[in-house]
Amino acid sequence: MPLDAILPDEPLLMMGAGPVPIPAKVAAANGIVINHLGDTMAQIIDQVKNMSRYVFQTDKGTILGVAGPGSAAMEMAIANLVVPGSRVLSVVNGFFSQRLAQMSERLEANVQRLEVADGHSADLDAVAAALDAYTPDVLTIVQGETSNTVCNGELAAIAQLAKSRGCLVVVDAVCTLSTMPLNMDEWGIDAVITGGQKGLSCIPGVSLVAFSEAAWQHIHQRKDTLRHWCLDAKLAEQFWYKKSYHYTAPVSGILAIHEALRLVCTETLPVRFERHLRCSSALQAGIEAMGLKLCVAPPARLNSVVGIDVPLHIQASDLLRTMSQRHRVEISGSFGNRNIVRIGQMGEQCRTHNLFRTLHALGSSCDSLGMHVDLPAGMAALESTLEAFNRSNKVATAS
Repeated sequence: MPLDAILPDEPLLMMGAGPVPIPAKVAAANGIVINHLGDTMAQIIDQVKNMSRYVFQTDKGTILGVAGPGSAAMEMAIANLVVPGSRVLSVVNGFFSQRLAQMSERLEANVQRLEVADGHSADLDAVAAALDAYTPDVLTIVQGETSNTVCNGELAAIAQLAKSRGCLVVVDAVCTLSTMPLNMDEWGIDAVITGGQKGLSCIPGVSLVAFSEAAWQHIHQRKDTLRHWCLDAKLAEQFWYKKSYHYTAPVSGILAIHEALRLVCTETLPVRFERHLRCSSALQAGIEAMGLKLCVAPPARLNSVVGIDVPLHIQASDLLRTMSQRHRVEISGSFGNRNIVRIGQMGEQCRTHNLFRTLHALGSSCDSLGMHVDLPAGMAALESTLEAFNRSNKVATAS
């Protein structure tokens, strides 16, 4: 069957936890194929590395691309920094932070999990006690836990504390990079992982990893043979730094991520951070004004993915289906048994017209399923919060 017979006539507005809508320039770049070892590709790779250093906020970090999802980038970081027998402390407060621990265990590391209560962020004192008790070689942690919409707000202090104890720090920033501050060098992070399909507004299947100087030294000093061939950073270095062959690179995806990074750099990180904060804050205000409850309290709440508790008499799956079929807006359900839905606020999702359409679809769908909400109040709160941010920006600019 041709795709025309399968895909809907009207594209869905992708407002879930990823992938996200992509800009036209990114989509156009993804339709180009060139020689993956030619001079043109070498020039593009150099620009991708330079732009990535700005986005990761690192001056000397080693940037590598991965032909795979964010989880492949995660596995590249773990596989190259975790040696069999390593002591790994994994801060676990959701599905993806758990995945970092599982990947370490598959490499025969000795993994100690620091379990964080559901809906809470990692506590600096608890991490300090675990570091003292376990003395790990590697610490793994997420900045934003996509699965339950928790943000580890003390990440900077946690990373700096771990570094002071001689620990390599691995951070999953798949849903947060370019949506909120992350300063790799300043915070002392040794590996930052991201996927293309979220904050960068690129296609799925192309990801990036940044390694610090300490991490890169550790990688080159390893004497054992890495068990992953495609994810071997020293082999990947052949393509990304020495214009040589590793495997056939995902040419179109690299061109797409070049354009995605260029758009981030053109907008600038401060402006992009403010846009994400403004849009997510307005969406959250609208949801609460309608009478719905956000599933994480403000101190630990992630802005790039917003979680909403669904009342017990309504199934989240019914709400998702109604929004998709009636309003052509697609949001995400939960990981596990929690009756929640999640709305993404990453990259191109953070546009005013998307917010109004999504909130209206959410409120109308709730009403049609017998869950009364105050949709007019929600829409008014969305608009007034956006206006309040705009006024404060005008005042700041004028002063």
